[in-house]
Amino acid sequence: MDLGLTVGDDLDRLAASPARFDFCELGLGEPTLVPGAIDLERIDRALAGRDLVVHLPYSQRLATYVPEINDAIVDYQRRLLTAAGELGAEKAVLHATSADRDDVAFRETAADQLERIADVGREAGVEVVVENVGHQHAGLQLSVLGDIARETDTPICFDVGHAYMEGDNKAIKRFLRSHGDQISHLHCHDVRRRGDTHLPVGAGEVDYDLLASELDGFDGTVAIEVFTDDDALLVDSAERVADCLGVDF
Repeated sequence: MDLGLTVGDDLDRLAASPARFDFCELGLGEPTLVPGAIDLERIDRALAGRDLVVHLPYSQRLATYVPEINDAIVDYQRRLLTAAGELGAEKAVLHATSADRDDVAFRETAADQLERIADVGREAGVEVVVENVGHQHAGLQLSVLGDIARETDTPICFDVGHAYMEGDNKAIKRFLRSHGDQISHLHCHDVRRRGDTHLPVGAGEVDYDLLASELDGFDGTVAIEVFTDDDALLVDSAERVADCLGVDF
């Protein structure tokens, strides 16, 4: 199991992040890190031998009601995933969003879009992992995401904090029991129901012991997604998660 750190699209933060982490997860795409204008040598220096995971644009919808726009979304993700492959990225995180998550008939379109983008990733040598954002207005619900990910054979990026915001610790436990075998990548941070998110692990209300009980033997990648530049808090969060998963950090 590899334990890494999310750094957004900030190359300075990437370079300054603790060397103890196995990989860094870097935001890719407009308007900051644009394929074709990326300083490859700068990224290589900033990684300093660590592996790379990328996060595809946060606000880009996965699926719309307009076929031409859906085709354009796939083309755009193809450009990003091709660049990710050239950077040597192992995985690419994709948000599971939809024009209307409550339209049951439309879920087939969302599944088709997910399958197309995952196939593009495979062509580029990058594993696309689809992330749960069901706590957001456009995010597919956990149950829907789990089903379409299994249907399309797409690995999941399970964001523990997002799942808590969607349905408390019970939602985390339920999803891990139903879809734990599909999870390839974890986003770990703490949250509070009042709306505080991406806190250091242990500072909120997420029951991280659920990782120990429901993900025994997990051998994927784990990214600490805590919004701070305090190295001590980042490392402490990583140590807490590693302890729950029974690995050293």
